[in-house]
Amino acid sequence: MSPVRRCSRTACGRPAVATLTYVYADSTAVLGPLATYAEPHCYDLCAEHSERLTAPRGWEVVRLSDPSAPTRPSGDDLEALANAVREAARPQDRGDGPRGGGPRTADPMEVGRRGHLRVLRSPDS
Repeated sequence: MSPVRRCSRTACGRPAVATLTYVYADSTAVLGPLATYAEPHCYDLCAEHSERLTAPRGWEVVRLSDPSAPTRPSGDDLEALANAVREAARPQDRGDGPRGGGPRTADPMEVGRRGHLRVLRSPDS
């Protein structure tokens, strides 16, 4: 017997990543992380089949996330990063302010800074 649990769907041999359980009293299908042990009334599903899961009409699907699984970056993360880069690239007036500090002169290639992000001047200019 293989130590890797396989998808319960017919003719699918991919490794299981989620467990499906039906709660008939509540008309609910619960899809969660792969159970520790194979249960007789639960179905192990691969990633593809767990993403495409639908329930019978009138039933609800509850998807439980695995808190230990690594999270993928969302569109919001990418947008926040792009906004930070755009803001750092904008020219800023850094005249003598109340702190008395002018522009940074430690690195002649550095044009601007926002937190840990730096905007560098092209070596050609």
